[in-house]
Amino acid sequence: MPKPVHPDRRPAVVSGASSGIGATTALTLAAAGFPVALGARRVDKCAEIVEKIRAEGGEAIAHPLDVTDQHSVDAFAKAVATDFGDVEVLVSNAGHVSPGIIHEVDTERFATEIDLNLLGAHRLVRAFVPGMVERQRGDVLFVSSDVAVRARPFMSSYAAGKWGLEGMAHAMQMELEGSGVRVSIVRPGPTWSEMGTDWEDAAAGDVLTGWIKFGLARHSHFLKPKALADAIATVVSAPRGVHLNLIEVNPEAPLEEK
Repeated sequence: MPKPVHPDRRPAVVSGASSGIGATTALTLAAAGFPVALGARRVDKCAEIVEKIRAEGGEAIAHPLDVTDQHSVDAFAKAVATDFGDVEVLVSNAGHVSPGIIHEVDTERFATEIDLNLLGAHRLVRAFVPGMVERQRGDVLFVSSDVAVRARPFMSSYAAGKWGLEGMAHAMQMELEGSGVRVSIVRPGPTWSEMGTDWEDAAAGDVLTGWIKFGLARHSHFLKPKALADAIATVVSAPRGVHLNLIEVNPEAPLEEK
């Protein structure tokens, strides 16, 4: 049977929680007192994070989650409801980017990446938001990217997906106004994560060269995932009556020599 939810107990779901921003967000929310359900395809990695959370006195569970598979999303939502009861917070973070020139990328690959970065978020919305609306309480947070407002070369499907994600989020903000469900966006700038670690060196070099050429890499600093996790925790912890609808987080430039 689902556990009864105390008004101050706010179970949170984090997708893409096996590494990077997602894993750090799960740790940060758990430390702040949120029971956290971690979801990712690499559920073994999530299980390691769950062990760490529990060792530190937090409450966490992990279940397999592939946001490109409707059956996986449905099974995940059912498992979380059984373990935690009603979900109060949804952090939609799962995403992936591969380098490529738009006219050279196969349409099938392009569609697969859009499916993960945009449609996957919608599947999570369908699974968790109707219950929030019914209860008149909830937070939905989409982890976007600064490519949504400053497209970067060689990341075409990722840019298209994040533009679409923010469009969906802004529409939801209007649709859910007055419902008790807050929809928010955290928009990271360049961040150290596992994204890009599977690229070939030449492709990574082309991407970074393109960033520099078009003024998209003004300095060498990158964010650590904890900066984004802290921003996410701040948004979903805002008191009722306050809606932090969009936060963009960028790395501070190194000090210039005088």
